[in-house]
Parts: sequence; structure tokens; C-alpha cells
Amino acid sequence: MKEIEIAFIGGSGLYKIPNLKNAKWIDVSSNFGKPSSMIRVGSLNGKNIAFLPRHGLNHNISPSKINYRGNIDALKKINVQNIISISAVGSLREDFRPGDFVLVDQFIDKTYKREKSFFDDDCVAHIPMASPICNNLKKISSTTLKELKLKFHSGGTYICIEGPQFSTLAESNLYRSWGCDVIGMTNMPESKLAKEAGICYASLSMVTDYDCWHKDHDSVTVDQIVKVMKKNSENALRFINGICKNKSITCNEKIKNIAINSIITDKSKIKKSSKERLANILKINESK
Repeated sequence: MKEIEIAFIGGSGLYKIPNLKNAKWIDVSSNFGKPSSMIRVGSLNGKNIAFLPRHGLNHNISPSKINYRGNIDALKKINVQNIISISAVGSLREDFRPGDFVLVDQFIDKTYKREKSFFDDDCVAHIPMASPICNNLKKISSTTLKELKLKFHSGGTYICIEGPQFSTLAESNLYRSWGCDVIGMTNMPESKLAKEAGICYASLSMVTDYDCWHKDHDSVTVDQIVKVMKKNSENALRFINGICKNKSITCNEKIKNIAINSIITDKSKIKKSSKERLANILKINESK
């Protein structure tokens, strides 16, 4: 399939991208189960893009039930080179206000019910995760946000909790004491799997509310949160349109081959069935 320069994974409040040319929904199979939804492909500002609604078109998939492996494998299958994840988050800082955007660059994974690796059978790969975000994608995203005059914070730590419940007050204060900046339920293991698949990944978090640590938390209504989420989604679409005006979004070649270079298992000992299952993930530089 023709190369797709960038894919957007939409979180809460973002279920479609308007104004795509030659747009169509495609059903993509995966060796790791069914993705969250069909994938929307098309052209925006002359750039081939894809869009995947993380929670499904009707937002009927809980964070714990999302097939993260199926989603990333499907995007890899249609030749996606870069992914920007767009997610709603709570703020753990006074200065990260509702309506702000955050280009997170670190994660803490506190999930425990999810499949977190493509390499879970008889093929072991240890992927380095010290830098989970593609710096080039982050830089392009930052430039785009500045051009649009959208308020954002460059850098931050995203703690990913299992959900679907929000944190207790004690948990919220604990995460603040760890130095976490925002809290969400979906970027892990998504970013880990993108790196295993050799796809550059960046995360744009949209603050909808302060987490329960904040003194004004109890006075925030659902209507207020929905209003902020709607505005965030409108700005996210402006961001998507803006970033697709970028002439080139170059994929990091080191990332492309990171999985094959991280396999520790003797390749001659890996079962044929495992190699077949992983063929799409390792297709950039297949083992001989």
C-alpha cells in the first residue's frame, strides 16, 4: 500500500477528521485481533493520512478493553510512518489549565490488565523506552501549535492508569508527589507498541479538567467538562489541519529497525508460527 505519512489516533471527543479528500473507511485485519474501528484514510493538504478512533466511532470501548496491539498492527499494515496520539487528560498541576495542550515526552505506566508487547511468545525483544516520544514529531507539533497560537506546554510526564474509574484523592496526590503532570488512561501501552512496530510516535494531550487533588474539583460539572472537551476537539482539528501543511514529516530510520535490532532470542529457534505472526511488525528489515 502507498505510504501514509502520518496517522492520528483520536481519543475522547475526537471521532472524525473533516475535509479529507478521496476519503474512505477501510477494514484492516490484524494478527493480533480486531482494531477499535475501521480506519479512515484520505488526503489532507496534499498529505496521505489515516485516522483511527481509539474508543470506536460510538465511544463504546473502555480504556482497558482497547485492543492496542490490533490498532498499532493495523496502522503498520497500511504503511503508516508516524503516529500522533490525541488524548483527553486531567491536569496534576495548577499551571496546566483546562483547555491547555501538553506535548508530553515521558510516561509512567500503572496499567495492569493490558497486552503490552507484540513479543509475548517464543520471541523476546527488549525495546529501549528511555525516549518514548519522537523528538522530530514533537518539534513539528510544537511549531504547529505556535503558528496556531494555541496555548501549550512543551514537555511533561503522563501517568497512565487502568481506569475506567478516576483516581482517589490519595492516588492523585501520590502521582503529584512523583512529579507527574497529566493523568490519562490510554497512552500506555500504545506508545510502547508503536515503538516496537518501528513507527515514530508523539502524544498531544488536551487538558479537560483538574484531577481530584484540586480545591475546585468538586465544583466542576459534567457540562463544564463537555464544553472544554468540545473546544479542545475543535482546536485539535485545527492542529491536524496545520500539521498536514508541513512539507515533510521524516520518519526516524533508527526507529524503523528498532525491533529487529532488539531481539535477544536466537532467530533460528523462533517458531515459524511466531515469525508469521510478527511478519508485519518486522517487515522493514525482516530476519533471514
